[in-house]
Amino acid sequence: MEEANSIINPAASVSAGPVVTKKLFSQLTGLSEETIRGMINRGHLPTFRIGRHRLVNMALITKEALEADYDL
Repeated sequence: MEEANSIINPAASVSAGPVVTKKLFSQLTGLSEETIRGMINRGHLPTFRIGRHRLVNMALITKEALEADYDL
């Protein structure tokens, strides 16, 4: 059982809030921070500004995913 616990991705056990840093979003998705910055700059990821910090808006991503119509 000890071996199974050692191969679990530690980022998977992190609880994400409504907004997350680019670094945490990178860890959660496996994408590089540079890729995430590019996606933000091109408008592909919604962000939320708190002071001078721009955070990825996980709440909006989740809402849009739940409301989307998918072809099955």
